[in-house]
Amino acid sequence: MKKIFLMIVIASVTFCVGTAQPSIKLVSNTAEKKVDVLIGGKLFTSYIYPNNIKKPVLWPVISNGGNEITRQFPMKEKAGERADHPHHVGIWLNYGDVNGLDFWNNSEAIAPEKADEYGTIYHESIVSETSGKGKATLVTTAAWKDNSGNELLAEKSEFTFLVEGKTRIIDRTTTLKAVNGKVDITDNKEGMFAIRVTRALELPSTGKVKLTDSHGNVTEVDASDDKTATGNYLSSEGIEGGKVWGTRAKWMELYGVVNGEKVSIVIFDHPGNVGYPTYWHARGYGLFAANTLGQKIFSKGEKELNFSIGKGETATFRYRLAVFSGKPTVEEINKMAKEYESKI
Repeated sequence: MKKIFLMIVIASVTFCVGTAQPSIKLVSNTAEKKVDVLIGGKLFTSYIYPNNIKKPVLWPVISNGGNEITRQFPMKEKAGERADHPHHVGIWLNYGDVNGLDFWNNSEAIAPEKADEYGTIYHESIVSETSGKGKATLVTTAAWKDNSGNELLAEKSEFTFLVEGKTRIIDRTTTLKAVNGKVDITDNKEGMFAIRVTRALELPSTGKVKLTDSHGNVTEVDASDDKTATGNYLSSEGIEGGKVWGTRAKWMELYGVVNGEKVSIVIFDHPGNVGYPTYWHARGYGLFAANTLGQKIFSKGEKELNFSIGKGETATFRYRLAVFSGKPTVEEINKMAKEYESKI
């Protein structure tokens, strides 16, 4: 009897150890202007706010298999990676027309004489850091300002980092408050919650693509025809490939192979967001964005959303980004979507 009891105890302990959640630890480094997010002691991502980019971002982002899924430029240079669109850094949230200012396209590449056309998001503080088993939460504040330093929006963001098996999850909840008068967020192609991925997750293509921003500036992007790109998109509506651009969906998946590891990135919109379900500003060359507030260009003029936040009022936006190691089924993604949608 004692032997049987001992075997049961051993089996129970083994089960608990095998299913134990890894620790997620937040490590702040003010000298380097970052907060590292460590899963089981290894880097998952970092919240960074250096002087050479125009908004706080999460960079790099690393899969369960140890592969970076974000592009390294402009923070670092990597052979074979693109060096276009220096404002595409890691994972970020901003917009292309806020009181007439372009927060999306701002970078160090902007000529000084054009700086007044752009806005910058300045990190202000780390409100709280909570580490734990399978979950960690980082709360930050930031200020959306014009080139003269006048504040338009006060931002408070909560980043929740989760682990579910081999899947790593980032939930971002951002509240924007209009502090010095009404803020108009005018319908624009450039927005809103986005990631710029590594070359292996780009879509294979041929030829060249010319891309025009809201200022009429044209960027020519080479094709992903060097056999490195393995990516493909799939939307919650069953649309695939490059056809997903400008369509609406509750979630969007980008999947491919990075250094032999099957990787899937899924971005989920939240029904509490204005404009739900979002339009997708998802490009084959590596930009993967949910544009919650942009509708006109995507609908070919049939719809338009000009959003405003009154003085002293707030608006909240919620998004989830999941990094799967492996290829999830549509049923698995839908299950996660329902779980996320139930969160207030």
